[in-house]
Amino acid sequence: MKFGIGQPMRRHEDLRLITGRGRYTDDIILPRMTHAFVLRAPVAHAHIKRIDVAAALRMPGVLFVSTGEDVRADGLGDVPCMVPLVNRDGTPRHDTPRPVLALGKVRHVGQPVALVVAKTLTAARDAAEAIDVEYEPLPAITEAKDAISPGAPQLFDHIPSNIVFDWDNDMGDGKATDAAFSRAARVVTLELVNNRVVVNSMEPRNAIADFDPASGRSTLYTATQGPHFVRDPLAEAVLKIPKEMLRLITPNVGGAFGMKAFVYPEQALVVWASRKLVRPVKWQEDRSEGFVSDNQGRDHSTRAELALDANGRFLGLRVSILANLGAYLSPFGCFVPTRSTDLVSGLYSIEAIHINVKGVCTNTVPVCAYRGAGRPEAAYLLERLVDAAARELGMSPDAIRRINFVPPSAMPYTSATKLLLDSGEFEEVMDRCMAAAEWSSFPERRARSELNDKLRGIGMATYTERCGGGFPETASIEFKDERIELVMGNQEYGTGLVTSYKQLVSDRLGVDSDRVDVIMGDTDRTPSGLSGGSRALAVAGVALYEAGRTIIGKGTQLAAHLLEVSAQDVRFADGVFSVPGTDLRLDIFAVAKAAHDPAKLPAGMEPGLDTTHHRVPPAQTFPNGCHIVEVEIEPDTGVVAIERYTVVDDFGRTINPLLLEGQVHGGIVQGIGQALLEHTIYDTDSGQLLSGS
Repeated sequence: MKFGIGQPMRRHEDLRLITGRGRYTDDIILPRMTHAFVLRAPVAHAHIKRIDVAAALRMPGVLFVSTGEDVRADGLGDVPCMVPLVNRDGTPRHDTPRPVLALGKVRHVGQPVALVVAKTLTAARDAAEAIDVEYEPLPAITEAKDAISPGAPQLFDHIPSNIVFDWDNDMGDGKATDAAFSRAARVVTLELVNNRVVVNSMEPRNAIADFDPASGRSTLYTATQGPHFVRDPLAEAVLKIPKEMLRLITPNVGGAFGMKAFVYPEQALVVWASRKLVRPVKWQEDRSEGFVSDNQGRDHSTRAELALDANGRFLGLRVSILANLGAYLSPFGCFVPTRSTDLVSGLYSIEAIHINVKGVCTNTVPVCAYRGAGRPEAAYLLERLVDAAARELGMSPDAIRRINFVPPSAMPYTSATKLLLDSGEFEEVMDRCMAAAEWSSFPERRARSELNDKLRGIGMATYTERCGGGFPETASIEFKDERIELVMGNQEYGTGLVTSYKQLVSDRLGVDSDRVDVIMGDTDRTPSGLSGGSRALAVAGVALYEAGRTIIGKGTQLAAHLLEVSAQDVRFADGVFSVPGTDLRLDIFAVAKAAHDPAKLPAGMEPGLDTTHHRVPPAQTFPNGCHIVEVEIEPDTGVVAIERYTVVDDFGRTINPLLLEGQVHGGIVQGIGQALLEHTIYDTDSGQLLSGS
């Protein structure tokens, strides 16, 4: 059956995965495979005075024990931050060297201290317990505001006040914003915290490495969001080998949410150990381990000021953010709190915006990209501030938004943060959401709740998201007998990309989606790419669609030659090249087969119908929407019941509305989780993780 663009096709991936036929990293068993266990720091901040591994080396089944000194002696590098950043004074941000095994000092609970490789995981774990580490405790600091206070413990000697970067959106020139505030009839101020969360994907992190001494190449099996995106810095920056000497294969991935997009110490350790032992080495994280080793999300403390005129129109916005980076600057750690602040203008017309972000080191797990990667933070900040302004001015939540939305007539609109909004009908979206939520009859429902001694509230928020943009993506379409293979650089990890790509090709080439296979997750086979940032389908999908256009164009020329007609007379539809009004026809697979026979090609035509298209995204687009939630609260217990949740989104043309709804539902649930249930908490004295499960 063909499934074209816009049809609610069920996910092709699901049946195999939910019936246990998926192939995840943990399912891989290699001959002579050994097992690794990582000994982690039990304290948040300490000098390492001594590590004695002699007893561990004598344990049964132990093959290899290493410490930070061994890693450094072998020339391994640190886990890099991949994003350059310039401070508001023009100087570059600081680096926070992150060794794959702690060297002289530990900076957070869970930091890798030693690696044990044994014949079994049990043997490796037992041996790790025999390692004797002497720590000299240091004061720990877990909150960003405390880390920058006078006399606070320093995580790095070269980073004064623990401030890794001090960034402004306008390089410190806030004159336009000051001018807007000088004309304000009212200034509304709000302080808020976007709390830290553990990502906790269904599949914990993992890595299996194998070394081929004949070729000198290593193969790493690990869950990623783009194998090249992890392989290249892992090989060149950490392992110090040419990237061509490391093949990275990503099998099925059980969720990621940004957490699996980047390099981790354990990936480097298993590759290094396997090269030492000339045997496969497997490391599989357990759930508790992930709470103290996986990159975490959010953790921003913000003060914001909104300047308004006497009629409630927005004039200017000032934002000051303290971003808790954790103990080390993660690969994307400085991007999230800085570069994504350009969305802080939301859907509103605001004349001037000044943003300052200070990135601060603390004795906690590093923070990196987590679902939305800065965009939810911007929306949360802005919408809370808009609601606060409405309350102070005595306006309704919809009224203050209505008069401040960028109108359709102003599109395309350049925001104060230099974003070019291409289109949008924000007031209509809000009105549709209010109608669907029965906003006007809320007082009646609140009265009924009060009769039952319960509180009832309603709230709204609007948002805009960036879609597409970023670096290029490459897509290839290859014909294999009576099937088509799509070779893609980005990675499916639960988002439905495989199904969406099948739909695109089914729609473009008129081929049954069941005859389309998607190849991903192998640096030897696939081009570079990354899934994340709401851009995979928007960029790689267009590359795929354009590759289909090229195939149709070349196929039309070849079909005309084979049918002995003019190319202008050939039409392509439903997978068939035909000449209307005749019985002349060739399906696309017949043409693809003929394309490999030089005797059947017209003069000058290159053999083959396979096509690769490289897509450089010209610009981003900005989907947007409105959410309205209605809750009932039991005042004696504080229990919150979500009675209604209404969403209207303006996404433009969608590939698969069924998958789209699933993504929206998942985002709603994750937002509810953070708002009501999830909060990663560290003890402010010891630095121990208190919410470790």
